[in-house]
Amino acid sequence: MTTITLKVNGREVTKDVAPQTLLVQFIRETLQLTGTHVGCDTAQCGACTVHLNGRAVKSCNMLAVQAQGAEVTTIEGLAAADGTLHPMQEAFNQCHGLQCGFCTPGMVMSAVDLVKHHRCDSDAAVREGLEGNLCRCTGYQNIVKAVRQGAAKMA
Repeated sequence: MTTITLKVNGREVTKDVAPQTLLVQFIRETLQLTGTHVGCDTAQCGACTVHLNGRAVKSCNMLAVQAQGAEVTTIEGLAAADGTLHPMQEAFNQCHGLQCGFCTPGMVMSAVDLVKHHRCDSDAAVREGLEGNLCRCTGYQNIVKAVRQGAAKMA
């Protein structure tokens, strides 16, 4: 076992983990933050996307020990402490940018990163920016609409 200390959703966490524990397993099983989903286990679908030091990463593609000393934000940490939704969460809700909801946490986390670090000034740019996240339900029309609306509110 290895002891790691990191900040998750603003709170410092120190836990013992097996060296082979994936970050997504640590988040879901050890910390019981189940909004981060396990989809493909191969970093193809994006359901496990979280923010690591302010950047979107696929948590099924890295070990928990690699997050030592880092700041991790999951979908549970995106909303304000009083429960007020983040503008991107609100936009996904208002635009119905979800259907079954399985991809939604990773999609929202990727969308926030897209707005903060890349251009998303057109539908094509949003689609390109989210190409690492798969949704099998919506056809992406409302997801793109939600990202554009969320981006406007984040500006």
